[in-house]
Amino acid sequence: MNNLIGHTPPPANEPVRSYAPGSPERASLRKRLWELRNREIEVPAFIGGKEIRTGATTQMTLPHEHRHSLGIAHHCGEQEIKDAIAAAVEARHDWMRMPWMDRAAIFLKAADLLAGPWRDTLNAASMLAHSKNVFQAEIDAACELIDFFRFNVHFMEQIYRDQPLSSKGTWNRMQYRPLEGFVFAVTPFNFVSIQGNLPTAPALMGNTVVWKPASSTLYTAYFTYKLLEEAGLPPGVLNMIPGRGSQVGRHVFASKHFSGLHFTGSTNTFRHMWRTIGSNIAGYRSYPRIVGETGGKDFILAHSTADPKAVATAIVRGGFEYQGQKCSAASRIYLPQSRWPEIEAELMTQMGELKIGPPEDFTNFINAVIDRAAFESITSYIDEARKAEGVTILHGGGYSDEVGYFIEPTILRVEDPTYRTMCEEIFGPVVTIYVYPDHKWDETLTLLDETSPYALTGAVFARDRRVIAEATDRLTDNAGNFYINDKPTGAVVGQQPFGGARASGTNDKAGSSLNLIRWVSARSIKETFDPPKHYAYPFHQPDEAEESVTAEGL
Repeated sequence: MNNLIGHTPPPANEPVRSYAPGSPERASLRKRLWELRNREIEVPAFIGGKEIRTGATTQMTLPHEHRHSLGIAHHCGEQEIKDAIAAAVEARHDWMRMPWMDRAAIFLKAADLLAGPWRDTLNAASMLAHSKNVFQAEIDAACELIDFFRFNVHFMEQIYRDQPLSSKGTWNRMQYRPLEGFVFAVTPFNFVSIQGNLPTAPALMGNTVVWKPASSTLYTAYFTYKLLEEAGLPPGVLNMIPGRGSQVGRHVFASKHFSGLHFTGSTNTFRHMWRTIGSNIAGYRSYPRIVGETGGKDFILAHSTADPKAVATAIVRGGFEYQGQKCSAASRIYLPQSRWPEIEAELMTQMGELKIGPPEDFTNFINAVIDRAAFESITSYIDEARKAEGVTILHGGGYSDEVGYFIEPTILRVEDPTYRTMCEEIFGPVVTIYVYPDHKWDETLTLLDETSPYALTGAVFARDRRVIAEATDRLTDNAGNFYINDKPTGAVVGQQPFGGARASGTNDKAGSSLNLIRWVSARSIKETFDPPKHYAYPFHQPDEAEESVTAEGL
């Protein structure tokens, strides 16, 4: 095998299954859903390939039925965190030296396992622990994670094949080394695909990883780890440590071997981490790579030439799929006065058709928010809006935590375009609309750009191409993912690399080679086949005439 240079299989996006009534995939998933629902599991830490049970446990429950237990999870203390760091440092030697094709094979196998026998398990676990309806689970826990595994292998090969020129008598190579140390991956609750990609993207490039999953979704983190274990990931490459973020981070950032952070979460948490890393910078063996995606206040902007039904549909899907718990969810809407009556009529019709309830009932579009803290934070915005002057609740506004953390999809209309819900990330099923005078299109572009500190996703709706071109230009810095006549959610790996700037993150574009290149430290190697034997160059040797002149002058 040493004399083989392979090509990885060309990646293609995993087809999304419909789960239509009567389909075999619907029956199969429903069976697995009830199997998992009716048994409890115990989630340990995974350190150096070993299951570690600390005894410091928390209960895992259903967001939509919070009295129903999925099992318990063990949380790590100082010793387990230090053990995980040591395991990652020790595993680095062998893992970074494993041929890249063998590393690739592990993740390609994981993709095929997830596309096949593991699909129902990850989808069902996501529906239960994340309260996702079947479609949201399928596009996330199955399709997007499969795509990350397959496309990242393809991007890795592209990076490795990018080699420098060689002049005559030399051979130049570029070695893409993993970072010197370990990478710390901190993953959010809202996407299983992000939960899987953040630790594995650096691992694919030869790094070893300490991984802290979100405490609210340790259930799916467990199955993600077991999938990778079955695919052949060696012990110590990925060390999963449930625990409090502040405690885990304190020990990770104090280690001289810390070499990189791969993060998705809140802006404030990311800024705190960055400050901590900066204060410890002299203690690291190298400057750490910091990659983060930190949320957004994502917009839909419609022009008077926009299609009212398309705009209304984008608001419903973009704002309320997965209860608005997406970094890319549409949250602030700017609509022209002339089109508002048509858009409102269509919007209210569609909103009236939405069903809310547990994801086990496949007819429900809206499910529960993730936990009590989210429920209380989101409903506080609704309560305040109900009392505020110049704010009208057009739809929804109700909520209940009696059985699960259910919040009605809520639409506000505001007279003040800088009202709180137009500016702050809510991360829930609350959408705020500002209706602007048609003649103030230019001012609205400026208003939109200056209202929020975020710059993740946004969408513009218009038929007039000049308007589309103008908005695209004026909002150049306003969204890392910009959509024209489409909702601002649903980025696909390999098609719309995802990430934003400003307070939305470092814009290192998950789903592209731009992210993977952050996890390597390149080394240039030059080999000379016939090296010179003396210092002298031809240019400073005199010719015969110069010798004669020099001799006469002396």
